[in-house]
Amino acid sequence: MSAVDGSVVLRGLTKTFGVAEVLKGIDLEVAPGQVFGYLGPNGAGKSTTVKILIGMLGGFGGEARVAGVDVRRDPVEVKRRIGYVPENASLYEPLTVIETLQLTGRLHDLPEELIDRRIPGLLEGFGLGARGPSRIASLSKGMRQKVLLCAALLHDPQILFLDEPLSGLDVASTILVKELIRGLADEGRTIFYCSHMMDVVERVCDRIVILHEGRVVADGSFEELASRSDERHLEGIFAQLTGGGDGAERAAAIRAALREG
Repeated sequence: MSAVDGSVVLRGLTKTFGVAEVLKGIDLEVAPGQVFGYLGPNGAGKSTTVKILIGMLGGFGGEARVAGVDVRRDPVEVKRRIGYVPENASLYEPLTVIETLQLTGRLHDLPEELIDRRIPGLLEGFGLGARGPSRIASLSKGMRQKVLLCAALLHDPQILFLDEPLSGLDVASTILVKELIRGLADEGRTIFYCSHMMDVVERVCDRIVILHEGRVVADGSFEELASRSDERHLEGIFAQLTGGGDGAERAAAIRAALREG
């Protein structure tokens, strides 16, 4: 595999915490340029998979390779080659937006002049042009999310891991990020996209994998998944495959509980 390889490869991936087997043998290969949706209910192993792939979690079984790098052998090199937007991130609140991005660029060993050239364009693109001198502590959740996206893109990674990247964003910013995802994939970058927003995944992802209780239970484009089901929307397919199809009954039980007493 070359230095610019954008693939993600899992072979027999397993992970246990104590006696709990969270991942039970995941086999996946994500091709460069693909927008890959990785879905699962809480506890299915989705976050565990991502933490392994980005080099944050060791002690796993099987093989994991990201951008041509063996994650077990060189997790630091993996971090150099990817961008990552976590669902919940802690930013250094005393720093300004510009200082945050400068720190990110230096951690990736980018030349100072390149950092200084890229930051203004990223901030303007995300509507943060006037917020460069603002401290992180003063920003709204949506603005912080935009800073995270800028930081993930600053070093121009070949692979982006996005975990609920639209969290806190308004409608205009959501549209922007969806357009950005599609454009980056069209340029050959790989997008590993985790979300509970089924309608967005249905529209933007080329391929969707659904994980349930540590195993892959569906893999294909939305059209392929729909052709195997009597459901016509991803939300219904997801519920059918993960045992979440009893929502109406459970909602009725909650309403009944409120009427008690």
